Amino acid sequence: MEIRRFSKTDSVEDISKVYAESWREAYKGIVPQDYLDKLEDNRWVPMISGELGNLWIASDGEHIVGTATYAPSREKKYSGWGEIISIYLLPKYYRRGIGTRLLKATMDSLAEMNYKKVFLWVLEDNLPARDFYEKNGFYFNGDTKELIIGGKRLVAVRYIYK
Repeated sequence: MEIRRFSKTDSVEDISKVYAESWREAYKGIVPQDYLDKLEDNRWVPMISGELGNLWIASDGEHIVGTATYAPSREKKYSGWGEIISIYLLPKYYRRGIGTRLLKATMDSLAEMNYKKVFLWVLEDNLPARDFYEKNGFYFNGDTKELIIGGKRLVAVRYIYK
């Protein structure tokens, strides 16, 4: 398994498919199922295309199996913070240490950008993801925000790196 930067030979469509497959599995029982069933594999292509400089991928040979994105905080009130935007894996690659390796690469990149403070948002009901972040040095700081996904009100919680 290789953790590396996005290259010109990689497919943004393949990365978007990782997002879609991960969402369908990780958000079962959290996001409305009809919304997950209707997710198109290319839904994230425009967003990913704008983040290629801040994107890590995990590849198993020629196949992209995971991805992580990061950036300066997208929210003005957290100016000066680095933000982990996403870490997604194909479901069959869960619990193999790949997410931890993507997280480390992302944290290293944010440190190289001189961010001493790092945060991320995770859905409150996504207990496996929350457990993953807590095991990797993050803690819930009490901040929340409301999201509507598929017509359902959901709560995202903010995690800060210790």
